[in-house]
Amino acid sequence: MTKERLKTLRKQMLPFEKANRNKSIYQLINTLVPFFGLWTLAYFSLSIHYLLTLALSVLAAGFLIRIFIIFHDCCHNSFFKSRRANKIVGTIAGIITIFPYSAWAHDHSVHHATSSNLDKRGTGDIWLLTVKEYMDASFLTKVGYRLYRNPIIMFGLGPIYTFLFKNRFNRKGARLPERLNTYLTNVGIVALYAFMCYLIGWEAFLLVQTPIFLISGAAGIWLFYVQHTFEDSYFEPDKEWEYVSAAIEGSSFYKLPKPLQWMTGNIGYHHVHHLAPRVPNYELEKAHTNSEQLQNVPTISLATSLESLRFKLWDEEKKIFVGYRAVKQYRKVPIS
Repeated sequence: MTKERLKTLRKQMLPFEKANRNKSIYQLINTLVPFFGLWTLAYFSLSIHYLLTLALSVLAAGFLIRIFIIFHDCCHNSFFKSRRANKIVGTIAGIITIFPYSAWAHDHSVHHATSSNLDKRGTGDIWLLTVKEYMDASFLTKVGYRLYRNPIIMFGLGPIYTFLFKNRFNRKGARLPERLNTYLTNVGIVALYAFMCYLIGWEAFLLVQTPIFLISGAAGIWLFYVQHTFEDSYFEPDKEWEYVSAAIEGSSFYKLPKPLQWMTGNIGYHHVHHLAPRVPNYELEKAHTNSEQLQNVPTISLATSLESLRFKLWDEEKKIFVGYRAVKQYRKVPIS
């Protein structure tokens, strides 16, 4: 990555790194109103048939993902110009999506600063081992890793563990404001859920909320997974790691059908987001089309993204993802 190219890309992003209050408010309206409306319809549909409830839950889950994208933008201070407004809206959105605003903003900022850096893995990212690390790992570590990256566990049990349990606790060393925000989020979640259980009964609440939570959680983890786990990805040791290269080569352009692109808040333009995190989600597509260089990045479709499920380990020598079967070849020819 030359300095000239870096300057060019940064200059191209500047016009889009400005939050538009009217657009942000409109997005809040066209996201929150449909979500709560669909949630209400799903509740009333319980008296008709649960299959109808599940169908409405799928739609509601899509809007819950969209609420998370708003939360995500607030964590980057890109949804509003005011940091205070971002924190207020982000905390409220965090209660709805059961994510602590301040804690997640910290971990996610670390993720942006270290994404694709092989020497700085472990915060805000998905567990990834290189081939050599896997070969040198203990039996229990290998078992744990295989379980972790099993699709059923990652996309099924993953949301339950991460969202319901892990998000309820502060990280070691968290400062007081961050800790208080986590406590506030936890109290808000308990209050909201208790109120809903009082209003409609705990059985009805669980019948509606559970599928919405599981569907949105699985889809959310999938989006995060596929945006950094694809065939032509980028991973380098710290000495060779470069931020812009990591952003546009190590983050995918997930080209989704327009309805899914809208529902997921343009997060498929992940290369743009990692290059310029201050670009609001509603400006990501414009930023992408404004740059010829950004249009020539690794692109995956809904169909080709499924191939990422077979990517388990990173081969540092070949600089590609491989599956567990490839380890047998390396045992015959030891890697350096």
